Amino acid sequence: MDTLQGRVWKYGANINTDVIIPGRYCHITEPTELAKYCMADLDSTFVEKISRGDIIVAGGNFGCGSSREVAPLSIKASGIGAVVAPSFARIFYRNSINIGFPIFESAPAFEEIDEGDEVEITPSTGIIKDLTKGTEYQAAAFPEFLQAIIARGGLRGYAEEVLARRKATAFTP
Repeated sequence: MDTLQGRVWKYGANINTDVIIPGRYCHITEPTELAKYCMADLDSTFVEKISRGDIIVAGGNFGCGSSREVAPLSIKASGIGAVVAPSFARIFYRNSINIGFPIFESAPAFEEIDEGDEVEITPSTGIIKDLTKGTEYQAAAFPEFLQAIIARGGLRGYAEEVLARRKATAFTP
């Protein structure tokens, strides 16, 4: 994954998984169908106004609340390229990595980037550039193994690749 680039949609702190994907839609298993209801109880026009690759910038404790695995999945399936926030609920963070969805922690980026700004993120370095303002922020870069998980679309794709590689190099007499 080289860079991510998109327009910013900005939200406040403590965005709960219950508003990311309301409980009445959690029975949906098809990601493209689930995406239709992303942020439905926070911003009813969210999926209509975003474009593929756009970035959510939000306040701290993003993804708090219940441990809905479908919360980051609905965001990813909607076409959002990444979320930037000062902090994430730990279960949301782990669920995001598990499905190969990039998230970045940066308090200064949240404080200074405005809705509508165009941003570019380099996951390997954690550099977030606000192309609109010409400013730059540092988020924690993903370690190499997390970059590999995200690049393969999540933990399952990564594990399948590792197992296939091991099988291909296994010694058979």
